[in-house]
Amino acid sequence: MEIASAIITMLGGLAMFLYGIEIMGDGLKNSSGAALKRVLEKLTGNVITGILTGTLVTAVIQSSTATIVLAVALIGAGVLTLKQAVSIVMGANIGTTVTAWITNLAFMDGGGNWILWLFDTDTLAPIALFLGIVLLMFIKSKKSKLIGDISIGFGILFVGLMSMTGAVKGFANSPVFMEMLAGLSDVPVLGIFAGLVLTVIVQSSSATVAMLQSLSATGAMDFSGVYPIIMGINIGTCIVTAFYCFVGNSHKDSRRTGVVHVVFNTIGTVVFMIILSILQRFQVFGAAFWHMEANSTVIAIFQTLFNVFTCILLLPFINQLVKLSLLAVKDEPEKAPAHPELLTLTEQLYISPAVALNEATKAVAAMGTLAKENFTRGCQQLKKYDKELAQVINDDEDCLDQFADRADQFLIGLSKSIETERDDRQLDMLMQTVPNFERVGDYATNFVELAERLEQDKSCFSETAYKELEVISEAVIEILELTVDAFSTDDNEKAKSIEPLEEVIDDLVMILKDRHTKRLKTGACSISSGLVFMEVLTYLERASDQCSSIAMMMLSRNNEAILQNHHEYLREIHAGNDARYNEEKERRREQYITRLKAVI
Repeated sequence: MEIASAIITMLGGLAMFLYGIEIMGDGLKNSSGAALKRVLEKLTGNVITGILTGTLVTAVIQSSTATIVLAVALIGAGVLTLKQAVSIVMGANIGTTVTAWITNLAFMDGGGNWILWLFDTDTLAPIALFLGIVLLMFIKSKKSKLIGDISIGFGILFVGLMSMTGAVKGFANSPVFMEMLAGLSDVPVLGIFAGLVLTVIVQSSSATVAMLQSLSATGAMDFSGVYPIIMGINIGTCIVTAFYCFVGNSHKDSRRTGVVHVVFNTIGTVVFMIILSILQRFQVFGAAFWHMEANSTVIAIFQTLFNVFTCILLLPFINQLVKLSLLAVKDEPEKAPAHPELLTLTEQLYISPAVALNEATKAVAAMGTLAKENFTRGCQQLKKYDKELAQVINDDEDCLDQFADRADQFLIGLSKSIETERDDRQLDMLMQTVPNFERVGDYATNFVELAERLEQDKSCFSETAYKELEVISEAVIEILELTVDAFSTDDNEKAKSIEPLEEVIDDLVMILKDRHTKRLKTGACSISSGLVFMEVLTYLERASDQCSSIAMMMLSRNNEAILQNHHEYLREIHAGNDARYNEEKERRREQYITRLKAVI
């Protein structure tokens, strides 16, 4: 019963430890999301930089698996190459050792020193929990919530660790436990297998190492029995990672990253097992070294040295690792997606909300570019209907519709992880911009249908109508280009120049409708072509309206007045109360209305 009770207590402590790591990791990710995004964006082909990035990111988010899954997601988004991802994998193995040093605090003996006493788990855990609960319950700002989550997670982690440590103390008097440890010391392969299986079950190398550190508190573990288990833990964590890389991930380089992680850790384990077995066989460093007590500090030191030396050992062979992964996961002949830039959003990016938001912004910008290009092609159809071009337009419109559906689902899922007000406003803008760009794409197919109707009726516009459409089409295409450029570069100054052009386009539409009505009355054009012309004007005006909406959403992110009432903002500038707006509007009138008046 005593052993059973200890096992149950240990499992409860493990659960608390895992939950504490998750809470602390989420808090760290959210609080350092912008910095994490900048680090990943600036990653170059330099392998050393990649290793340092992998180490840093893993140290921050407290999970090598999460780091590698994030790298895999960024490969799919086209942000990272396979070689860059491999260097991140190598660094992640080093970064995961940080957790072992954090948990090692639980086993420090203060020895009367007040500084060490402060960092003792018995002191640190309740302080962290109290600080966290104060920040969460009484201050309640978004920044304090992030710090509170980190603090609470830190405290729960240590409480779980203390629970595990207390549970295993009774194991020291268990003959079964002692025989098991002796067996692991005598047969290193069993130690490797035990570490591997336990890590696959727990799905966290950090938690497995923490359990090992807790078991070391019994004083019954020696170095020769511990080092094979640590090597098994490293193989186990890469099997867990490989699962994430392969399941539900069709990108070849993503799967290759999983292969490299497995090969990297396996080679490191085999090489070190051979070296350590030879050293132990000939009693290098003396018998006392191999049978010394493996306490928490020894475990943390060995795990760090093993991962650092494995990285150094295989660093010169990174290109060979990449080639091996290419052989393991071969390219299959398949049709390349029409617009891969629209296929980058995956739930794996949720691991880092800041990175996910950044990738979503890029993808929506790519959507805007495609919508603009399709709209331009649609305008060309009105001049001369082309069946093949019509098919291209319809196919791209399908891509836009499919992306819009995926983007909506992605952004809704991401909204649950957004912590800062700035990111929240950016997310709102994206969620409203997607349908605006989608409608612009819809107008392109509307033009195709109208051009096809003219073709079937063997009808056409008058020469004057074609010239008028040329003027207003150029104005609308320019406002689309301006909008996509402002959105892609996040340029609010460019966004401010959209509304003056939109108002001039509204004037152009009114002038053209009036002119066309007169042509219909005089019989200068047929009724069928006249109705098509009016519909074209409607879609052109709506496209410019979408641009105006996107500009307002961009400006409202940093302007509370516009956010609360953008209609009032528009009323003010339309009333002529903004000199810059008036100047830009006059320039646009000169550019297009003066040109339209010259069309006879």
